[in-house]
Amino acid sequence: MTREASAREATSEHETAARETAPAREVRVGTDSSKFPGAPENGAEWTLREVHRLGLEGVFFRSVLELSPTLDPGELRAVVQLAEDLGLYVEVGTAKVNPFAAPEAPEVRELGGGDYLRGLERLVVACAEAGVRELWSATANYKFGIPGRLGCDRFRTDVTWPEQLEATGKVLAGLGPLLRDLGCHLNLETHEEITTFELVRLVEEAGPDAFGITFDTANVLLRCEDPVAAAHRVAPYVRQSHVRDAALFLTEDGVRRFLAPCGRGVIDWPALLRPLLAHAPRLTLSIEGVMGRRFPLPVSIYDPEWHGGHPDLTTVELAEIVRLADGYRRRAERGEVPDRETLSQPVPVSERLAFVTESAAHLRAVLVDLARPA
Repeated sequence: MTREASAREATSEHETAARETAPAREVRVGTDSSKFPGAPENGAEWTLREVHRLGLEGVFFRSVLELSPTLDPGELRAVVQLAEDLGLYVEVGTAKVNPFAAPEAPEVRELGGGDYLRGLERLVVACAEAGVRELWSATANYKFGIPGRLGCDRFRTDVTWPEQLEATGKVLAGLGPLLRDLGCHLNLETHEEITTFELVRLVEEAGPDAFGITFDTANVLLRCEDPVAAAHRVAPYVRQSHVRDAALFLTEDGVRRFLAPCGRGVIDWPALLRPLLAHAPRLTLSIEGVMGRRFPLPVSIYDPEWHGGHPDLTTVELAEIVRLADGYRRRAERGEVPDRETLSQPVPVSERLAFVTESAAHLRAVLVDLARPA
């Protein structure tokens, strides 16, 4: 090989590496509003200013009603303008799209004059008119006070999960034309009750030109999915995120998940972020924190009925969840991370903000590493 050819090959390799790592330089790290200390009490403008003061780069407001309870156009635009003035991103949520969850959001039905779908449409239009077009939604609810699988809407006894998914698909079909006309995406969360397999099918059927996925990195563990494998599955459709880590423990009823700051749990962040950033180089990472507890929810891998409700579950990912739990146990025994007893205690107020800032620091360190040329 000539010196010139060697130089061209080296340049080509460098350009390829630069293309693969450049997306990490464009990612912004912010926070979800629902568990950010002080946000519910002080409102959207206070939250934006506080986030800016802390050096974070944006806010994912769980509901557009946080910006204006009456959907007043002037109030909505004022919040968005403040974010722009501060150099922050703003993303906003709408409401659940599973009609069987609709009775638990009467305010949306009221917005629609008794029509839940019309209420959803009003939320979407208000966001679009304010200049916000990446919109959160989810498919169902989780009752944290109900133990076992019945706390999850996936295992409701009055309606099956396949029936809920079918009804959700019809709602998406009804919303699609409006979303396309407004240039919006409604991004369904990897919420506690739904698998990434099911979300991908919903989005592909409803149309990726109007629908996407909000990737919650810790929720996929509750469906016994390997977070990295889940990231690869959803990556082509991810447009928003909820990022947090998790501790896993093997228990008498299977596996127990506790929320943890990014970098303090079982997730391999470089491996998880690479496929996401390859598809969405300007993806925002919105940290979802904790409130009074770390949500120790069960993954009932010893329950045959639980398995029967997860037709897409593979033994490979089940084994990975067990491996991750065993690895966390060994780290806890070495004193590197908190043990189960510690994580079972209430979260002190002082730690709730630290959850967000510590997560942001870890994510930024990972992004710096990913941005380095190979």
